[in-house]
Amino acid sequence: MKIAVLGVDLGKNSCSLVGLDQNGQVVVRRRMRRETVIAFASRRPACIIAMEACCGAHHMGRLLAAQGHTIRLMSPEYVRPYVKAQKNDDRDADAIAEAATRPTMRFVELKSEAQLDMQTLHRVRDRLVAERTSLMNQIRSVLLERGYVVPQGRAKLASRLTEIVADPACTLSLRMRHLIADMRERWELLDQRIAALDEEFHQHCRSNDQARRLTGIPGIGSLNATALVAAVGDARTFARGRDLAAWLGLVPRQATTGGKPRLLGISKRGSKYLRKMLIQGARAALPTLRNTNTRLGVWLRGLLARAHPNTAVVALATKMARIVWALLRHERSYQAAVA
Repeated sequence: MKIAVLGVDLGKNSCSLVGLDQNGQVVVRRRMRRETVIAFASRRPACIIAMEACCGAHHMGRLLAAQGHTIRLMSPEYVRPYVKAQKNDDRDADAIAEAATRPTMRFVELKSEAQLDMQTLHRVRDRLVAERTSLMNQIRSVLLERGYVVPQGRAKLASRLTEIVADPACTLSLRMRHLIADMRERWELLDQRIAALDEEFHQHCRSNDQARRLTGIPGIGSLNATALVAAVGDARTFARGRDLAAWLGLVPRQATTGGKPRLLGISKRGSKYLRKMLIQGARAALPTLRNTNTRLGVWLRGLLARAHPNTAVVALATKMARIVWALLRHERSYQAAVA
């Protein structure tokens, strides 16, 4: 039984396996637990093992790659068209194995443990920021119900809370004062945890050559740099800079029919977190860049003369993504070209 391609449909407890020979015929079909998959593959000659890029796929992929197998991870949306008729685990494994044999299929790079650790830290920080925002909104609503209207902004809310608590004529009940004080302590704790993660990103950025090179790009700091290096890894996965921008969802959607192209808004595919970070960085860097005597500044001034500022921000974020690819691919540092 010679297996050329082994498709694995990963599950939390059990996995479905389908093995194809050189002619694409099914030669094995099994269902087993995750740990059994590793033992099963160790007894087989080196082959192509295909999986969807989902939770746990990178860890299992590293274990199987250490056995000499060729790992091919694919986005689930690229596998879906190959599912035949009714959907079940065996059909999914069939589709994964068949999709892995397509010459035009796009594969996901196998991430290292360090990359996954950095991505996890960013996800935790994003959750803490969302939790802090939710807490501040709740404090605002509590105060609004008692006649205290607070302007937008974290600093303004903190200052207003201090004034309200210190005001002897405050109309808040004693129970509400204790409750708001407790919520303020929770807010301060979240600030400390977020600041600790930010400092960890700064330290990592100083010790990592790739991340340090990216911080030279206007609008990219330690958060953007560490997140991009962890997500992109080897830039050779993308043939050119535009492919990275498209992977981040920063290029226009196309609706072409009858040979008449029509470009719509950005596709918003890929990681929402990375796209948000790039656009926020572009929005912060735009006022300074537009006044510089560089090729990028001249381009921005021309774009702002004919397009909405929000369009210019997204266009700048797209250009930043292309610059990121160039620096990672060619291992160079950023140098602003004079106009």
